[in-house]
Amino acid sequence: MMAHDPLLNAKEVAGMLRISIPSLYRRIGDGTIPPPIKLGHLSRWSQADIQAALNVCRRVANVRGQ
Repeated sequence: MMAHDPLLNAKEVAGMLRISIPSLYRRIGDGTIPPPIKLGHLSRWSQADIQAALNVCRRVANVRGQ
């Protein structure tokens, strides 16, 4: 059985990360956040991909803080 991984829009991703939508696109530009999946003219992000990027950022912050 395949697990369900919701696709999130920019507003949902920005809310999850507690950043603005312009900041979300800046983070995509600098490689911190993965680029969206394009569905026609829609941009969507895998919730699992965003969670993985968030976990990497937390690990980096912990290493820098030590």
